[in-house]
Amino acid sequence: MSEITIVPLILSGGAGSRLWPVSTDARPKQFHALVGDKSMFRATLERVQDGAGLRFSKPMIVCGAKHEDVTKAELSSASITDATLVLEPMPRNTAAALAAACLLQAETDAQALFLVLPADHVILKPHVLKAACLLAAPVAKAGKIVTFAIVPSGPETGYGYIKRGESLSEGVYTVAAFKEKPDFLTAQHYISSGDYAWNAGIFLFSAAALIHELSLHAPDILEATRQSVAMSVRDGNTIRLDHAAFAQAPSNSIDYAVMEVTDRAAVVPVDMGWSDVGSFSTLWELGTKDEGGNVASGVVMLHDAENCLVHSEGPPIAVIGLSDIVVIATPEGILVTPRDRAQDVKLASQAFKRV
Repeated sequence: MSEITIVPLILSGGAGSRLWPVSTDARPKQFHALVGDKSMFRATLERVQDGAGLRFSKPMIVCGAKHEDVTKAELSSASITDATLVLEPMPRNTAAALAAACLLQAETDAQALFLVLPADHVILKPHVLKAACLLAAPVAKAGKIVTFAIVPSGPETGYGYIKRGESLSEGVYTVAAFKEKPDFLTAQHYISSGDYAWNAGIFLFSAAALIHELSLHAPDILEATRQSVAMSVRDGNTIRLDHAAFAQAPSNSIDYAVMEVTDRAAVVPVDMGWSDVGSFSTLWELGTKDEGGNVASGVVMLHDAENCLVHSEGPPIAVIGLSDIVVIATPEGILVTPRDRAQDVKLASQAFKRV
């Protein structure tokens, strides 16, 4: 079988507000080495290397204009000089970001397949993702919008779920339903049925297919984005979308705008070692632990401490006689919270935006 060519499309607009004060507006979580010794953005770039019957063309990156410099620095550190960088003047969620990318791709090859990867996710088994792409590619080439959903490891209430329908081909199914984040009992039912997987926001589709679906289900987003692309300022591989036109695009996710209403949705359930690193509790779960179950980085002293996450980017931190807490110190601030309250860190991020 000949190689399948795919365009990596990396979405780097995430704010990571639940990881304050590490993740900030100026440098959100994808630009930090939270898992391993490379930034999550860099790890995403390295995920799309040729192999396993796939050939990846130059990547396209969609990010906020205020992150232009840090994004270019990441690309330079990875020795990538030919990436297309699409700069959004303001956040408009994933539907407008993907619309802009597809319209730009359509200028050269509308039938090219995009592999959409958020820049702030962890995928520990990229070879499994590549194998899933091989399964999904014929279906995507036929016009389906394929989403890669995560085989659940338990009744998680923090993710949306996708119910698979009838088989389209080996490992590929129609989408029977999208489900919002469930309560625990509902999540248990989903897991026991075996028909549900977590919605991860990872896609494979052609630019032409998504443009068509946007024209049917979100024409206002498509038209505003089309105008912003038409009036964009281009400097080599850097494309600055027009501010006034892009501001007219309604802010909406691709799930709400297209995936939940289209009849072209398909799903591939896959176990790729995925995490969205949505909280410090997740970082503790992913981290390398000492004999007390602690995950520590920076200048840290632990005594009679258990199951803590302690991270310092400056002052020394001492934790004595405590368990199940998170202590984070960076130049942007200091955070102390019980580990089971890690989802509430977003409150601190929001509060200090108003200061």
